[in-house]
Amino acid sequence: MYDKKAVACFYADKFNGRSTASGEKFSNSKLTAAHRKLPFGTKVKVTNLKNNKSVKVVINDRGPFSGGMDIDLSKKAFMEITDNKNHGQLKVSLEIIK
Repeated sequence: MYDKKAVACFYADKFNGRSTASGEKFSNSKLTAAHRKLPFGTKVKVTNLKNNKSVKVVINDRGPFSGGMDIDLSKKAFMEITDNKNHGQLKVSLEIIK
């Protein structure tokens, strides 16, 4: 387990098509994420602590830069694990996949 108590948010649509810190083009329809420290290409299992739904994402960007957030998910990844589409953040656990 990498982080048992993390907070996830998701990218705004305005970032679609922009370059990520890794040089890839960002797409809210892919299963990707931003993290401040994990290396690019790291695969992470993100689990919603409220409903136990999980999604596997690849780190390809840096962030989030807003206080209290630990991982910034693509909208597709966030919507796969949320229990309320109107919430902007989730309490999650992060597990690095080998």
